Amino acid sequence: MLGWVARDDRVLRERPLGSWLLGSGEEHGRRVRLRVRFLLTGSLLAANAVGAAVAIALVTVVIPGPNVFVRDLLLVNFVAVPVYIFTALIGGTTWGIVRGLRVLRWATEGAELDEYQRRATLRLPAELTLMQALAWLGGLVLFTVLYAFVQPEVVPKVALSIMLSGTVTCANAYLLSEFSLRPIAARVLAHGPTPRRLALGVTVRTLVFWGVGSGVPVVGLMVVALLTLFQPGVTQLQLVVTVLALGLVSLVSGFMLTVLSTRATTAPIRTVRAALARVERGDLDTEVVVFDGTELGELQSSVNRMVAGLRERERIRDLFGKHVGEEVARAALSRQLELGGEVRDVVVLFVDVTGSTQIAQTRPPTEVVEVLNRFFTVVVDEVHAHDGFVNKFQGDAALAIFGAPSPVDCASSKALAAARATIERLAAEVPEFAVGIGVAGGQAVAGNVGAESRLEYTVIGDPVNMAARLTELAKGLPVNVAAAMSVVERASERERRHWREHDVVALRGRATRTRVAVPRSGPPPSGELTPVASPDPTSAP
Repeated sequence: MLGWVARDDRVLRERPLGSWLLGSGEEHGRRVRLRVRFLLTGSLLAANAVGAAVAIALVTVVIPGPNVFVRDLLLVNFVAVPVYIFTALIGGTTWGIVRGLRVLRWATEGAELDEYQRRATLRLPAELTLMQALAWLGGLVLFTVLYAFVQPEVVPKVALSIMLSGTVTCANAYLLSEFSLRPIAARVLAHGPTPRRLALGVTVRTLVFWGVGSGVPVVGLMVVALLTLFQPGVTQLQLVVTVLALGLVSLVSGFMLTVLSTRATTAPIRTVRAALARVERGDLDTEVVVFDGTELGELQSSVNRMVAGLRERERIRDLFGKHVGEEVARAALSRQLELGGEVRDVVVLFVDVTGSTQIAQTRPPTEVVEVLNRFFTVVVDEVHAHDGFVNKFQGDAALAIFGAPSPVDCASSKALAAARATIERLAAEVPEFAVGIGVAGGQAVAGNVGAESRLEYTVIGDPVNMAARLTELAKGLPVNVAAAMSVVERASERERRHWREHDVVALRGRATRTRVAVPRSGPPPSGELTPVASPDPTSAP
């Protein structure tokens, strides 16, 4: 598994275009010009050299018929043929390179790409192949005429050899030039998909190269068989040599074209597989270089669009989590949102700034916002550190919940510890504000309230109201923190050591009096505390 992961990373990092010969795809200017010139020159020379060698082998050894090495044909064989081959090979290659660099001037000189240049660039492999076809067609016409004047009997043999080898040469030239121009095609396809009229589908491309690599040699065998009917002088040995030689040519040419065609097909698939492997591991910055003009290029583009969509979804999820809380966001994404809620046993922590109206009047708005952000940062850090959930910000106040939307072990202890840690950090890090913190617990309804088109997750119930009233009380206390004694009694023994009962007070808007606890000003006592039974959460505190 690790080997596949390393290999996939290497494919995208070192061979984003499918081969190390093509570079990184990020080269510009002179480097692109040199690389394209080198690859195109080598590709066209190799395709034509192989074609010329095949033609010579066919006309001299493979195809039965009159011998072309006779005294009357010396001038044609050793002067006209070499001169034309050299001229066509060098001239045709130079012509193709000059034409190609002229079309690709926008890429090598850093110019803007317009629609005409885009189409011309995508047509370039076919145009270069057409140039090679014209060169071989010229050779077919020239040699047919020359041999017809001197020895007409060899014309069918020569013509068949040139047509077979020329067809294979054109197929090789197309595949190799398409490979050489892949870095430029990637830059073109980055601006949009291939126009339909210029696209050569995978199916058509496969059938064409099957025909060239396998069909043409088989047709050659059939033509040779027909020629032997009109040449009764062909011996059994000649026929055997012809069949074996054409079979060998069929195997070699078919193998070469199959390899080239297969590599052209699998290269984009490998990059897609490597990109999907990286996305599976969570790397959403992955991007595939689109360099194929067939349906495989559309597949590469689809992967890029998919990853872009995942990045956007992750960004929205991150923003959603920051606005409503990570736990609420996960819950909302995991199931269908519905209005309503469920009764939960929760502990509520309410934090409010003292004298916020006066602060807003005496300080610039930007300074007030900056201090508030530092204030909320401390609150969020400590609430999250103690497994709580900051449900909402209300101006200069914050409401935190322990026990919803996800259950929390020993919510009372964690809420009380969060209150103590928050007040200590605020005094040290945000001395500009005086605050009050209230902690209350009990049963409340936690869920989504609002309308179908706009809803909000919140907690509604007596603990919320009580926490707000305790916060008002805490603002007048030296420690600035007040908690319902019922919450302290349900906390762990370790946490109860940090609290003491302060008073029994009548909170505003409540019919019964409430026992209030505050943090101890000094270190907690070391003695054992007598366990206190947890009160009924439905009874009044």
